Amino acid sequence: MEIEITGKEREKILKRAEKQIEKWGLILPQDFILVLDFGLKDFKNTGHIEYWIVNREKENYCGKFIFMFKGQRCPSHYHKKKDETFFILKGKVEMKYGRKKKIMKMGDTLVMPIKTEHTFLALQNSLILEVSNASVIKDNFFKDKRIKIGG
Repeated sequence: MEIEITGKEREKILKRAEKQIEKWGLILPQDFILVLDFGLKDFKNTGHIEYWIVNREKENYCGKFIFMFKGQRCPSHYHKKKDETFFILKGKVEMKYGRKKKIMKMGDTLVMPIKTEHTFLALQNSLILEVSNASVIKDNFFKDKRIKIGG
């Protein structure tokens, strides 16, 4: 199952995101970018863009920016090994984790411990910094069984 958007559609999405990022006066890493729809073919509602800073499996650390257009959701999932911290750089995001819900705005931080099911929704165009243990595809466990990646 293809989880990433490619080709002309990818380029169109990235240009749209770049316009917003430029308005914010920011520059993001360009070495490794993922435009994800998680194989659901509904990027407008389910998806986001990841701008990777680093992912060092051996050294066990990762840093990336997650850009989301208003109305997009990252599907509900958890990790058995990856502990994450989210920092909101721009926008506003609704985080649901375990049985909790939190509206996060610029400057807010949230630690997501391992094995905690979580999902997040962009209430505005948003940019999140994620700092975590190394990101390993097999350590993604999605609630929606149509998403065929990870464990």
